[in-house]
Amino acid sequence: MPRGVERHVKGLRRPRRPRRRRWLRYGGLAVAVLAAGAAGGGWVLYMKLDGNITPDEAAARELARYEKERPTSLVKGAQNILVIGSDSRSGDGNSRYGRDSGTQRSDTTILLHLSAGRHSATAVSLPRDLMVDVPSCLRADGTRSEPAFTMFNHAFETGGSACTIRTVEKLTDIRVDHHVVIDFHGFKKMVDAVDGVRVCLKEPIDDEAAGLRLPAGRVTLDGEQALGYVRARKSLGDGSDTGRMERQQRFLGALVTKVRSNGVLLNPVKLYPVLDAATSSLTADPGLASLRGLYELVRGLRDIPAEDVQFLTVPRESYAYDANRDQLVEPGAEKLFERLRTDAPLAVAKGAPPDSDAKSRNATTKGDEHSTGKPPARPGTSVSPAPTFSGNTASEDGCT
Repeated sequence: MPRGVERHVKGLRRPRRPRRRRWLRYGGLAVAVLAAGAAGGGWVLYMKLDGNITPDEAAARELARYEKERPTSLVKGAQNILVIGSDSRSGDGNSRYGRDSGTQRSDTTILLHLSAGRHSATAVSLPRDLMVDVPSCLRADGTRSEPAFTMFNHAFETGGSACTIRTVEKLTDIRVDHHVVIDFHGFKKMVDAVDGVRVCLKEPIDDEAAGLRLPAGRVTLDGEQALGYVRARKSLGDGSDTGRMERQQRFLGALVTKVRSNGVLLNPVKLYPVLDAATSSLTADPGLASLRGLYELVRGLRDIPAEDVQFLTVPRESYAYDANRDQLVEPGAEKLFERLRTDAPLAVAKGAPPDSDAKSRNATTKGDEHSTGKPPARPGTSVSPAPTFSGNTASEDGCT
């Protein structure tokens, strides 16, 4: 039967696809064009985005030198990514935040654990003032530093990302599979690319140093405001670095929610600026320093529910010999590191003690399924409760 006749024969017409399915299909095609690099203009866009990322070859060489000393991965499929926020003022637009002295420190460092099966993601903030053992590291001038017990952010200043990774692995005994470094400019571009991020402020903010004057309630921050919001210390909260990290975690949760929204991921006009911002001012290990590498990473995260994207700070307290420094709280910190090493479930709750146990069987069963990908235990069976740490999830509102 001719096609033209077949289309109009009653009963042979194909049902229309639901509008949502069409949008998902079109959005998927847009991503595919950008990620796979279609011919013509698509290839030009692909090459531009791919070329934005700087591969951290120096770190790869240094880590290879110490491969025998590094921890081994214990769970197939689970991954740990170290996200380093650099306070370098040497990049494009960064000089306004202070004088460039030729050095840089890690302003924010987050260890992101992705469970096997990608059922959950846990982001652990590491305080920059935490007292740790920093190993001998290769400096930029080719010399090597002496091992030292000092603040955590000195590792990045001394030997860059490789030194930071080795310090984290020594502290946690967790294998760091990938790392990314992003500076102030890249952070602002990402926020602006999604048309700002909405946060909830319990009190108005008037901070001249951070350049912030905001009302209480729900407000949408642009890139410049967001940078001031996550970096301010003295005027917000109790002025501690712990309070600042909690604020950063809530902001990142709101950013995750915004990026995952249909208004961004299914809109090619908005998607390209987000990809451009995400790849600009970004330095990553060779395994991630390409659109293909980033796509493989992000692909496994798209279906994680917001309530299973967790943020917390490693259990810490004031250092015994200097109240302006931090030290780990034990056994809470080691319990956390062990859960991450073995890809075991954990829970977060606002204000929870660092090593408390979740007593709810339902919460424990859910955690086990999300972390391991195994089906939940049958009713009546014995299941060890998942430890609960103070933190929040991407689904929580800062006003609640």
